[in-house]
Amino acid sequence: MRTLSPDIKARTLFLMSLFLLFLSILPASALAHKRGYDIWPVPQQQIAEDATVATTAEATLIAGSGCDPYTVSRAKAILTEHGIKPVVGRKPVAGRMTLLIGVNGLGDLADKTATRLSMARTVFAQPKYDRHAIAVAGDKAGNALIVVLGENTDAVFCGLASVEQMLDQQPGSLCKVRIYDYADTQYRGVIEGYYGVPYSKEATEDLFRFMARYKMNTYMYGAKSDPYHSRYWDKPYPTTITEKERELGWLSQDMLRSITDVAHQCKVNFIWAIHPGQAFTDSTQSDVLQRIMSKLADMHRLGVRQFGVFVDDVGVPDDQPTLRLGADRLTRLQQLIDQKWNFKKAHPADTVKPLHFVPQLYAYSWVDEAKAKTFFESLAGTPSKVNIYITGRAIWTVPNSDDPAKVSGWLGREVAWWWNYPCNDNDMDKLFMLDTYRNFADEAHIDRNATLQPDLRGVKTLISNPMQQGTASKVALFGVGDYGWNRKAFDNERSWVASLRAVFGSRWPQAFRLMANISTYDQSTRLSDCIRAYKSNPTCRRNAEALLQELGSLASAADSLATMGQSAAEADRLLWHDIKPFVCKMGDMCRYAAELVGALSAGDASAVAATRSKIKTLDSEPRYMFNVLNGMGDDIQLSQRVANPSAKVLRPFLGWLDTQLDQQ
Repeated sequence: MRTLSPDIKARTLFLMSLFLLFLSILPASALAHKRGYDIWPVPQQQIAEDATVATTAEATLIAGSGCDPYTVSRAKAILTEHGIKPVVGRKPVAGRMTLLIGVNGLGDLADKTATRLSMARTVFAQPKYDRHAIAVAGDKAGNALIVVLGENTDAVFCGLASVEQMLDQQPGSLCKVRIYDYADTQYRGVIEGYYGVPYSKEATEDLFRFMARYKMNTYMYGAKSDPYHSRYWDKPYPTTITEKERELGWLSQDMLRSITDVAHQCKVNFIWAIHPGQAFTDSTQSDVLQRIMSKLADMHRLGVRQFGVFVDDVGVPDDQPTLRLGADRLTRLQQLIDQKWNFKKAHPADTVKPLHFVPQLYAYSWVDEAKAKTFFESLAGTPSKVNIYITGRAIWTVPNSDDPAKVSGWLGREVAWWWNYPCNDNDMDKLFMLDTYRNFADEAHIDRNATLQPDLRGVKTLISNPMQQGTASKVALFGVGDYGWNRKAFDNERSWVASLRAVFGSRWPQAFRLMANISTYDQSTRLSDCIRAYKSNPTCRRNAEALLQELGSLASAADSLATMGQSAAEADRLLWHDIKPFVCKMGDMCRYAAELVGALSAGDASAVAATRSKIKTLDSEPRYMFNVLNGMGDDIQLSQRVANPSAKVLRPFLGWLDTQLDQQ
């Protein structure tokens, strides 16, 4: 069999993506009618019928006793956002569509209706997570009857995310369908653990809403540059902060209350992590657990209901006294948490879930195997409910089954996976907004030949450490959530196309081509093809025209994306804030390149003096700059970086054009 070259493979993938994008902008009702709904993450099973039922201006919402207030509120919000007035009731009302939500086996109306509709219950026997079943049927008048039945209220909440997307796709009517769904991974989401500016309150809350829509349920906060996570780990968060501190990602107590409130509304488990560093295993600091508990009590009052302890990046101990002390303190800390918040008569809303622990040796290849074995065996006696994290063999390892099996063998229980993807704290001037496998190829620290295993084993927790640009990270996080939910169905290209639609919406389809060119460093796009053809024969008029057309198209796309900054939707404005330096610079480089190509064709070097002057500012223009933070604890330093889009394609081409002009 003939092997395709990397460039041909890349072009083939790009054309496939264009075709998938075309499919994604077809009328959603046509897609839903022909092959079921386009739901993300991909459901485990979807059985669509060739029939529709009507939605109505009002809907009777009937919630079973097993549904908590957050789930009921979510159902109300989904109906309201789609122009349907929710009317809470106890039985269906003639002339209205009906939404029934309930917990399997409780005998409420949703449960009984599921039986009447002959909905299969086998999904609830699967050894999986967030199991639920959905039916869209009709009443006698042809109005929609929607049933969402979950194994618990959280599973119902996940099912409502599918209903939300169904209503997006077929306004006015719904395709009859049965969906039987569950997650392959129990905890799916985000670890804010990169080195850089922590996310703003607004960006964090926007991420929670995005996660709720796409069934991610875990967010661990361990921002390295948050001084109250590390440097002032035993001090309460301030009641007020300055505008400068806000720019650096600081949080006030009121901001944290807002964050935890939105997290609860979105059923995102917000885990606040403390980083006591070496103090955790320092035998001279006998009060370290009391200081930690005091801080956790402060955070509990702000709404946090799960905690993490980080001791990463402070050196790996290998002596038995230190290892034993660390394990003993971790065990005692979990006991103290249980005594304070998880006693027998504690109110359910006040209880605290088990600890998450990031050890000093999170990448086990740092030491020889004997030392790694000793290290993790020292933690084997800690409470089994404590989640202990690894990043795999190395810091940037892609999730696989072999690494958890090895570490779990030493630890005696499953490990959780902190996945450094699409983290750019080692590539701060770049964005990684392509599909998963092209991101792997572009990120220098990741094995570019890695793939995601459809049969991943030994990983119940998969949380992704994203870029410093939190809203722009949604593109990659969408793929993480899709994979974590249904591993066997993960389709890299389709998932990426769906992510762009989910993040940019239908108003900015230009994002597809522009992001591909901004983010690509080693891949082939139409722009790189046009540049290659032009350089091979600059005097060819056809080559020049094709290149100028592509440059003009991309510059226009950049101008179009800039309108996101004036969008009424906060999510759009937050996204524009993240991508602005990269988009502005890409658009300007396209314009400068077009001017230089025109000058070469005209043979007029003097005409481009102004362009050459502008090119000299590409590394200093304020519009292309953004703040970054490096370090943690006592060593946090603020600086600025310049966006570096198309670093291996367009920017070198500008230098080549400049050289050609000098030779004229």
